Amino acid sequence: MEFRKMRRNRQALTQEECVRVLQENTAGTLAVLGDSGYPYAVPLSYVYEDGRIWFHCAVSGHKLDAIRSCDKVSFCVIDQDQVKPQEYTTYFRSVIVFGRARILTDRAQILSAAERLAYKYAPKDTPVHRREVIENAGDRLCAVELFIEHMSGKEARELAAGRDAL
Repeated sequence: MEFRKMRRNRQALTQEECVRVLQENTAGTLAVLGDSGYPYAVPLSYVYEDGRIWFHCAVSGHKLDAIRSCDKVSFCVIDQDQVKPQEYTTYFRSVIVFGRARILTDRAQILSAAERLAYKYAPKDTPVHRREVIENAGDRLCAVELFIEHMSGKEARELAAGRDAL
C-alpha cells in the first residue's frame, strides 16, 4: 500500500521525532469506519512501543464493532498546539499513524497490554499493585493492538524554521 506523501514536506517530522511524540504524550484520537460508513473518532489513552500502539476499552461498544468490521484505522496525537492570535495561526506539532487494529483475545496478551498501560500511567506504583488492579478488572477488560503501517508527523512552519536554523 502506498500512502500519500506529505504536501509540505519541509514541515515533516523525522521518524525519530514521530516516535518521541508517540512515546511522550498520553492521549490520542483513534479514527475508525463507524456505523453506516460514518467516520468515528474517539479520544483515548494509549501506549506506544516498537511500532505498535495498545489501548484498553470496555468489552463492547462502537469502537470494537467498527474494528471488527474494518481493521484499518488511523490514530492522531497532538504534541503541541500553541495558539498565536496575533498571527492568526497555531504553532502545532502532531503525528498521524495508519495501521491495522486487532482486538486481543488471548488473556496473556490482554494482561501484557494492560501492564504496559499501567506502567506508563502509574510508573511509581508497585508491580504487585498494578497486577492486582489489572486482575481485578477481570473479564471487563479488553485491549486492542494497533500495528503501524505508516507514520508521519508535521509541525508549523515557524517551528520547522526554528529547527532548520539550528
